Amino acid sequence: MKYSKAKVGKSVVARLLEGEDLLDTVTQVAVEANVSAGFFSLIGTLKAAKLGFFHEGEYKTIEMHQPFEIVSCLGNVSLKEGKVFAHAHVLVSDEEGRVFGGHVMPGCIIGVTGELVLIEVAGIRLLREFDEKTKLSLLSFAKPAANSKKKRAVSA
Repeated sequence: MKYSKAKVGKSVVARLLEGEDLLDTVTQVAVEANVSAGFFSLIGTLKAAKLGFFHEGEYKTIEMHQPFEIVSCLGNVSLKEGKVFAHAHVLVSDEEGRVFGGHVMPGCIIGVTGELVLIEVAGIRLLREFDEKTKLSLLSFAKPAANSKKKRAVSA
């Protein structure tokens, strides 16, 4: 186990609009709020879902083009290759109550609305670093340099 202590910083609440990509919009909110380390929760609806399942070094994806309720979406915000990066997992339900879940991939499109709560983690840098063994960009921790200036994150 690896861990680091941090403090809770600012909170940001946003409403995602119909047609927006979930990951792109969470990333945009984080960039505009100058949050490069944090965690988030999101509820609402999707009009299309693209979910991933990591297996043998790559993500297998499932695309579903129908309305869904977002039962739960949890994720974190970190820096990957110097840019803000949102990582999330989601549970969605269809009109018959069947639940599907997995890694949120680009292509999860907001339906009627998305309600986001983003909480900054202050006093630490959260980084995604590629791990050759797992073929994943894993979370790592670093304390900010004492005399470094806070840089504004840039979106992809």
